[in-house]
Amino acid sequence: MTSTDKDPDFENLLIYLRQSRGFDFTGYKRSTLMRRVRKRMQSLNLENFGNYLDYLEVYPEEFYFLFNTILINVTAFLRDAFAWEYLAEQVLPNIIRRKNSSDQIRIWSAGCASGEEAYTLAMLMTELLGAEEFRQRVKIYATDVDEEALNQARQATYSAKDIQAIPAELQEKYFKLTGKNYTFRQDLRRSVIFGRHDLLQDAPISRLDLLVCRNTLMYFNSETQGRILARFHFALNDTGYLFLGKAEMLLMHTNLFTPIDLKNRIFTKVSTTNLRDRLLVMAHTGDDESSSRLSRHIRLRDSAFDTAAIAQVVIDASGTLVLVNEQARTLFALSPRDIGRPFHDLELSYRPIELRSLIERAYAERRSLNLTNVERYLSNGELQYLDVRITPLQDTDSSILGVSIAFHDVTRYIQLQEALQRSRQDLETTNEELQSTNEELETTNEELQSTNEELETTNEELQSTNEELETMNEELQSTNEELQTINNELNQRTTELNRTNVFLISILRSLQTGIVVLDNDFNILIWNYMVEDLWGLRKDEVQGKSLFSLDIGLSVEQLRSPIRDALSGKSQFQETILDARNRRGRQIKCYIAITPLISTEVEGVILMMVDTERVNSMISAQDIEQRRQQQE
Repeated sequence: MTSTDKDPDFENLLIYLRQSRGFDFTGYKRSTLMRRVRKRMQSLNLENFGNYLDYLEVYPEEFYFLFNTILINVTAFLRDAFAWEYLAEQVLPNIIRRKNSSDQIRIWSAGCASGEEAYTLAMLMTELLGAEEFRQRVKIYATDVDEEALNQARQATYSAKDIQAIPAELQEKYFKLTGKNYTFRQDLRRSVIFGRHDLLQDAPISRLDLLVCRNTLMYFNSETQGRILARFHFALNDTGYLFLGKAEMLLMHTNLFTPIDLKNRIFTKVSTTNLRDRLLVMAHTGDDESSSRLSRHIRLRDSAFDTAAIAQVVIDASGTLVLVNEQARTLFALSPRDIGRPFHDLELSYRPIELRSLIERAYAERRSLNLTNVERYLSNGELQYLDVRITPLQDTDSSILGVSIAFHDVTRYIQLQEALQRSRQDLETTNEELQSTNEELETTNEELQSTNEELETTNEELQSTNEELETMNEELQSTNEELQTINNELNQRTTELNRTNVFLISILRSLQTGIVVLDNDFNILIWNYMVEDLWGLRKDEVQGKSLFSLDIGLSVEQLRSPIRDALSGKSQFQETILDARNRRGRQIKCYIAITPLISTEVEGVILMMVDTERVNSMISAQDIEQRRQQQE
């Protein structure tokens, strides 16, 4: 759907969701998003988006069900096993090799859903590093916008079906059987950090070695994908990797990532050493209007800089040449290929004048330096004179961004003055030497002072970092205590639930009649052992199936009408006797009682089934016992 044919009622609904709940779905694909919202509306018998917006305003609890419908959490352990195998054999070992033994390894699982992929990464890294080194070096950040899915992920507990894709030896090594479920190892769980994060609104986690975001981008439109990928590009280290899902190709974003294994959707970051490229990447992380405006400003600035009347170059704080205008390219025989090279590798850094020390001086003094009449010998033997202005470039917080160096050709002016200057040259030479010596002494003193200040600043930063680490340690201890409390509460609730289940099973086993419980869709919820004996079908063969789909010796179609009456509330109790054939093939008369299953409303129906011959024999036995007691 294009911007010209958007449904206004649906757009109003998206605006309401953003303003009332902070969820911005405007970047999702409209077709997918509308299909999921309509699915939720059908369950409420609402026909249009305007009515659904009114319903949300009246019933705020509906937000919970809507978000669960929109935010589909489809994930699994080792999903797409060949891709994970390539990651474990090629990518993760490369990350480890590029690190020093004490360096931290940072991994982000974006859109982690219920946490299976985050714990898969933990297992693979532990296999490569060992448990002790994994706990010390690896941090896995797992994020999602779905709080319910994050709560499930934090528990780290999964069913046997959930972990069946994990090899048996890894299951035994990393999971502990708790009741009927399996819990991930607690000592390794502490290295996996879960948190809510919106890929469009929240700042990305930075300095990453690996970013895993599988089958999440496919739900967004192309413009939104570009903004998210620009954030991912910023988040990764220059040698970092991006691991996507099968449906995501990145064919339109080759300026940000290049594939190293397209089949398995593993990409590496394209480094942006050029300042202009970095600004353009930053432009893509904002909204469309601001991105376009920033791009236009960048082009305007480039054009103005390139056409300046004097030669000018710009070096960033790391010593890399980032800008050269047309006059400078012509004057010093530079080309666009030189952009991005270290400045000290260029002839310009030391000829016609040693600029490297002057740049350091400008940084130290935080002021512009002006050098006049700098001599430069041209290839034809002629002498050229330049005025050089070195200007440090500071950010709004006074931090150094880089330096601008302008070269003004004053050869013609110098040639006019040379005749007058020759007579005073000897005296001026002596004076210049003394002045130069004095300036060098001043520069040396200032550099020593600057070094002393930098050492003091470094000491303060180290003290600040130590305090921050102490604070983080206290916060982690507090978080650990809260998690322990939550774990204890969950264990207590599990014990209570197990007791209730045992009690219910005991009741069903003690009944001497067949009990069948159906839900509102006629699906079987309970099928006790007496019914198993009567019809020959086990509980696991019928659970979740419709009663009317069973092939047993009872004509279940004759029960459809009375069951509907019970579900609709027309009848509170019905009984009937039907001809049937039990599991042994013997003709019987089956007595059936039908009552609705009611809590606050009708939630199903209870069927009681018994062979009338068994009932008669039980009654006859009771009569004989009563007569015997009377005679005694």
